Amino acid sequence: MTRFFSILDLYLLRSATRAVAGAFAVISAVILLIQFEELSRSVGVRTDAAVSDVLWLTLLRSPSLILLLSPFMFLFGGIAAYVSLNRSSELTAMRAAGVSAWRFIAPSAVLAFTAGVFVVAVLNPLAASLSARFEVERARLMQNYLADAPKEVWLRQGDDRGLIVIHAKSRDLQENAIRLRAVSMFVYQKDPEGRLQFRRRIEAAEAVLRAGLWNLRDVREAAPGQSAVRSDSLSIRSALTADGAVERFASPEAVTFWGLPAAIRQTEMAGFSARAFQLRLHQLMATPVLFAAMAILAATSSLRLTRQGGLALAVGVGTAIGFLVFFFNQMTGALASADIIPPLLGAWAPPLVALLSGLAVLCYTEDG
Repeated sequence: MTRFFSILDLYLLRSATRAVAGAFAVISAVILLIQFEELSRSVGVRTDAAVSDVLWLTLLRSPSLILLLSPFMFLFGGIAAYVSLNRSSELTAMRAAGVSAWRFIAPSAVLAFTAGVFVVAVLNPLAASLSARFEVERARLMQNYLADAPKEVWLRQGDDRGLIVIHAKSRDLQENAIRLRAVSMFVYQKDPEGRLQFRRRIEAAEAVLRAGLWNLRDVREAAPGQSAVRSDSLSIRSALTADGAVERFASPEAVTFWGLPAAIRQTEMAGFSARAFQLRLHQLMATPVLFAAMAILAATSSLRLTRQGGLALAVGVGTAIGFLVFFFNQMTGALASADIIPPLLGAWAPPLVALLSGLAVLCYTEDG
């Protein structure tokens, strides 16, 4: 009996894996096509970029979008797997053999949860680095044509001795360099107790980051209680590179899961709100639960026996619930970003509600 269930679990796991892989292939292909067309219009037409450049941007941008829509892979894949088992009467045979619905739902839920851990730990850092690279390459291609570039820029650089907070009105990318305009630098140093103390403010018409050095032009600097001092130029050491600085411009989605705790600490140390990074961290931590919830919702909507009728309606309802969960997740994320609800609630409420809803429906319908 133990061996029977072991073989059954492997069979169900294999069926779920094939269905999820199929959903992954379809969703990925759709995203690649849509992104290629969008970038062809927004980048290719305006900059006369080559097709190879647009294709490269598509490959850099698509992984983060695929991961964003990855919950649907387990929703659609789970529905396809269980509907196939239902129509071939395999679910009927399992029921007749006394197998509980909990038993043949567990493999897909475990698969989804494990995939969620893999996505967060391995694929997210890869997608985040590609997304940051996309921002760099896109900005370099569009240069002055980038109409939707951020109007203002905030950067932070620091070490164990101090911190510099950099604000600029605009930015331009050059070959192995980055140029900021209308720059303000706020220089902090640590006291013997490790607390940051404001030391001076530097204003510059322009700052160019190249080879680990900020070169400032038309500079005015002042310390607390002292008069401003003007100079034509000033150089300040920097641990940032041009590419690394551009990565700081990106949204929290461009920061890896493993880099988010450090980003939160640095942002708070600089005196800024780290809410967006906190929300992103909690959303990634909740990803395995969200994947498992989608798999359970897919199963509960597909278990109705064909002979009982209404299978198509149940599948349609399950799909609609999956979309509602996704939009609920986006809505709570927006509310958390707007400081209306805590980031912890905004990130964990949708997957937990979806998971509990799926388990409640399963408890209500399961008679085994």
